[in-house]
Amino acid sequence: MESMASSSVSGGSAGEPSAAELVEQLRADRLWLLQQIDGGRWPELRLDLAALERELGQVLEQAQEKLNPGGNS
Repeated sequence: MESMASSSVSGGSAGEPSAAELVEQLRADRLWLLQQIDGGRWPELRLDLAALERELGQVLEQAQEKLNPGGNS
């Protein structure tokens, strides 16, 4: 966790992902989660996971807007 504090939007030090790379990884993780939910995995948690997926989507949209204030997605 300590290394996360030193990362920056334009890229961190050697080996640290940029904010844009982190957002892209979270998008991939969100897609995977959505596929798992749609595939019927964890039926007892479906509603909670769907809510988490929607919230993650909103956070990623906000992060994208901050990274690209001109509107380029």
